[in-house]
Amino acid sequence: MDISQLNFRHLFYFWRVAKKGSLTHAAEQMHTSQSAVSTQIKQLENRLGTPLFDRRGRRLELTATGQQVFAYADNIFDMGEQMLGWLEGRDEGTTHVRVGSVSTMSRNFQVNWLRPLFRDPTVVLSVDSGSLQALVERLLHHQLDVVLANEPVPSDPSRPVSSRFLGSQVISLVGRADRWSGATLRVPQDLDNVEMAMPSTRHSVRAQFDALCFSAGVQPRLRAEIDDMTMLRLVARDSGWITVLPEVVVQDELHSGELVHVGESSELTEHFYAITVQHSHPVGPLNQLLARAATKGVFT
Repeated sequence: MDISQLNFRHLFYFWRVAKKGSLTHAAEQMHTSQSAVSTQIKQLENRLGTPLFDRRGRRLELTATGQQVFAYADNIFDMGEQMLGWLEGRDEGTTHVRVGSVSTMSRNFQVNWLRPLFRDPTVVLSVDSGSLQALVERLLHHQLDVVLANEPVPSDPSRPVSSRFLGSQVISLVGRADRWSGATLRVPQDLDNVEMAMPSTRHSVRAQFDALCFSAGVQPRLRAEIDDMTMLRLVARDSGWITVLPEVVVQDELHSGELVHVGESSELTEHFYAITVQHSHPVGPLNQLLARAATKGVFT
């Protein structure tokens, strides 16, 4: 099909419905009838020769082809909005970057990775947290541009995603300087009956740590298990317990000397991933971040 045969009005209606996830809501936003919107989409499907939505009762779900067409349409109309902004005298237009982050991820890691976007005046950034499963669903419905996670997501025909490795960091044991300064503990040999705060069992690091202790016949004294890394950081700072976490979580406290490094094991590592939709075209600033991570890593 020649590009001149593509009706961009049909494509625009499809794009609006895919963004809203609802024929009714899209029709209301465009001040037209549902039947008119439905007709426009049907004409686009006929022109392309393939269905773009699976119609399941009142619900519309993008087909695999529909997801790819939406990704292209999103870029087309985002560029159109930027062009109009330029013509109307606004600066350079804005680019929206929508990030999902697994709730167990370090906030410091997120800030370190996203920092280049803070310096870009054309970027409007949104960051949402949640479970990995919920965030990937939003990614597949094109409500997010990228998901930051500490585990990869397998790809299959129903979930066409790619997990890009961003870097890894050894997990450390840290403690308050006024109690643990000068101490070095072997992991896990010296941890039997030691009071400890740990990530919750939802965190991949916890499974690694528990397996390491079990193999060595060591049983630390669990004082707290915490899902949120920010809360775990506060516990490390305000309790006298040894805390298991990636050093990036407490980088400021280590730098100030409030906390000290007590021990580590090369067998305990956390990996970081950026999850995107396969064959999608990330918005410019996000694409630059992914390319930077591939060449320089996150912790350099």
